Amino acid sequence: MSEAAVSFVLENLKQIAVCNAHLIADVRENFEKLFDQLKILKGFVKDYTEMNSNTEALKALRRELKSVVGETEDVIDEYIVHASTQKARGKVDYGSKLRDLGKEIEQVSRRVKLTLESQIVPRLEAAQIQDVANGRAKKKQAPIVEEDNVIGFDDATKAVMELLKAGSEDLEVISIVGMHGLGKTTLAKKVLHDPKIEYDFFARAFIYVSQQFERTEVFLNILGSIGQLTEEAKNMPEEKLAEHVREQLKTRMYLIVMDDVWKIEDWDKLKVAFPNNKKRSRVLITTRNTSVAIYANPAVEPYHLDFLTFDASRELLRRKVFGENKCPEEVEQYELHIVKKCDGLPLSIVVIAGILIKHRQIVRWWSRVADSVNDYISRDEKHIRDVIILSYNHLPYHLKPCFLYLGVFREDFEIPAWKLLRLWIAEGFVPQQRDLNLEDIAEEYLEELVDRNLVMVGQRRSNGQIKTCRVHDTLRDFCKEEGKEENIFHEIKKDDREILSSKSPTLDDCRRLCINANVMDYMSKKPSDAPVRSFLTSAKEETALDAKYVSLIPRAFKLLRVLEAKSLRFAVFPPDLCQLVLLKYISMSCKLDILPPAMSTLWSLQTLIVDTTARTLQIKSDIWKMPQLRHLHTNTSTSLPCPTTPRCETLVNANLQTLSSISPQSCTKELFERTPKLKKLAICGKLAVLFQANGRSNLFESLCALDFLENLKLLNEYVSSPLKRLPQETNFPRKLTKLTLSKTLLPWNQMSTLGKLANLEVLKLKINAFKGDRWRTESGGFQSLRFLHIGSTGLSSWDVAAADHLPVLKSLVLKHCPDLRRLPPSLGHISTLQLIDLSCTNPSVASSAKDIENLKLKQAQQKGSKSNRFMLLVYPPDHLLLPPHKPLLPVLLLQVSKVLGISSSPILFS
Repeated sequence: MSEAAVSFVLENLKQIAVCNAHLIADVRENFEKLFDQLKILKGFVKDYTEMNSNTEALKALRRELKSVVGETEDVIDEYIVHASTQKARGKVDYGSKLRDLGKEIEQVSRRVKLTLESQIVPRLEAAQIQDVANGRAKKKQAPIVEEDNVIGFDDATKAVMELLKAGSEDLEVISIVGMHGLGKTTLAKKVLHDPKIEYDFFARAFIYVSQQFERTEVFLNILGSIGQLTEEAKNMPEEKLAEHVREQLKTRMYLIVMDDVWKIEDWDKLKVAFPNNKKRSRVLITTRNTSVAIYANPAVEPYHLDFLTFDASRELLRRKVFGENKCPEEVEQYELHIVKKCDGLPLSIVVIAGILIKHRQIVRWWSRVADSVNDYISRDEKHIRDVIILSYNHLPYHLKPCFLYLGVFREDFEIPAWKLLRLWIAEGFVPQQRDLNLEDIAEEYLEELVDRNLVMVGQRRSNGQIKTCRVHDTLRDFCKEEGKEENIFHEIKKDDREILSSKSPTLDDCRRLCINANVMDYMSKKPSDAPVRSFLTSAKEETALDAKYVSLIPRAFKLLRVLEAKSLRFAVFPPDLCQLVLLKYISMSCKLDILPPAMSTLWSLQTLIVDTTARTLQIKSDIWKMPQLRHLHTNTSTSLPCPTTPRCETLVNANLQTLSSISPQSCTKELFERTPKLKKLAICGKLAVLFQANGRSNLFESLCALDFLENLKLLNEYVSSPLKRLPQETNFPRKLTKLTLSKTLLPWNQMSTLGKLANLEVLKLKINAFKGDRWRTESGGFQSLRFLHIGSTGLSSWDVAAADHLPVLKSLVLKHCPDLRRLPPSLGHISTLQLIDLSCTNPSVASSAKDIENLKLKQAQQKGSKSNRFMLLVYPPDHLLLPPHKPLLPVLLLQVSKVLGISSSPILFS
């Protein structure tokens, strides 16, 4: 099992050492000795993590590591907090408390060294020897999926068979990709045993590869499956055996299923046995990792196995329990709940069916199971945990804590990707790599978890980036259990009466506390001196905190780094919050219109998220004293302090990437000079004040100096003050790729300016961004635009003047454009166009869009393409004059992701 939590505690200590060097000056020598020991310890932790044994030696090592690293973290954090407090008071002598802490650091350093030499190294060496011995004795296990679980695979079987039969005479590799328990093995076996496949491929084999395999065994199994296994072959050296397999397959039209291939390196070791004999031979791979499938054959898109539909899930449950697709009426209501909770995962359905089959028609038993579906699933370790643990153990070292951390979010919660990435960074899960952007590294981590089918994409943004994600409930339960075991986090649930009623020893070493219910029940016990570094709550119901309770959290957790309290609404600003100098992340809801100057003391803060019910927000704290601040998110027009005071003149925040949303009055030249790395900017308020009568804009003259700005939102809150015109295209930031306008009421002829922005890829025209009834495009406009959203406008006529307009457009979305009469027919000649999404538009627009769809289909047929990648979405669907019983929209939403090729889930653009 992983000790990833310990490793990333060490990473946090490293960051503290770098960012707070001025506060450890008096104990620098002791700290440097300790830091050297910690670096050595980190190497041993990594070796330990990569071992999958669970011997007593490793268990003892786990306890020792947790103890020594926890003690190290506590003493350093306490030193920094006290040193910061004394410095804020202007004291030169830091006092006896700090001297005592300095001595503790020295003692901890000695203990780390002693622990390494006398305990950790010997235990790790012994465990490694045992691990090698165990590895030699391990036997490959068969996949934990029932072969007869074939409900709901008819369409999938047909699709995979078509992939096998398509293509050239050359050898091709086809892949089935999906998360654990979806039935990849079952599907592959169903395909292999289909009569049509048996007829086409005389030589067939099903080979289970697994995470730990031996090439010799795989090659011998292939020979055995095609009837060519001899005693001579059994005694061949490995490389000669591989060549022998090639020779035996050379003359045959073969289909070999390689089930459960884990790594690219594994495929490289095996592919040498498969000759390209120009007989339309095929290799069918099943894998959990998309990267493996793409590497094996970049030319053919893998088949992504989706979750079962509700109907297929219900049929599977019924046939497993009752032997037919029928269910007694008295248990139907419980059946519906059970099927919903299994969420389309065949493995979960089979587990629950095994529990129900002994009590087929006892209402009380079905009711009990329906109330505790997740608990019953988690009890079956053989079918569930063993499968998940394979995927988890195979994760790279850096991804394990990131994956387990997903368990802090409540059930059925669509996790905003940007929030998740910010939290990973604040928790120390994303170490700095040279000059790479931390957010970019974190995004790569998330994409890798998606590729490994451990995380599901909910929605993607218009540029293809992940907008929301979630984990299946079964995986989430594993994350919670393993997260607790690894001390990644501890969840307080609704029924944790012992914890809620008194001080619990189980929380004595808790570093991250997750409360998704009963927040006030816990806080009313007034916990104190807890080692908690992260306090997280995402309860569905918002809890209003009276003034007397607002300081409960900062007073209880002095060493807090992460405060995710969006579901708590603070009546007043908690003054004690500003004493938590280790805070890196704050997300809070409030009724405030002012954030006090004292917040300037939070010099470690990276992310600040404020959701207020006030119409405007004023930040009085000096953000230029917060050098680590990377992201500022507010839900209203926010005024920032003017950076022109003498103490700010030389300060530049090179880390600040997001300002959203700030008031127009805050948009000054001085502000943007001090935020040179700004990537995302949202301006909300009366935008007209930024423009002079002649259309010139001091704002845009300043913005064009922002060399890294990619995303700009202009949100005009005063429709009585529309914008007359836009600045020249040369005044826009040169790297701008995404622009959003709302309520700006610009005339349509100003679109020509936007059309000249060379790098603009995404343009969102929200409510009344433009006014007027006609838009006539100009030649050569929008050469890079891939996504265009037009919403809530009085536009009635859209004329395209030239064919070279919007040459690379991929998606067109029109929302609430009731006056528009038709779409330009020339859109059908844009080769890259894959999606037209219409909502609440004129029926004639839907009709013209249908003409474009027909043209696209004709073009695809002329090119000899078997599939038309174009998709038309219309809501309400009766605009296409379909029969009322034909629910078009849900079907189209399920298909659009496959058309665009960017998600395995329905895509909702934002």
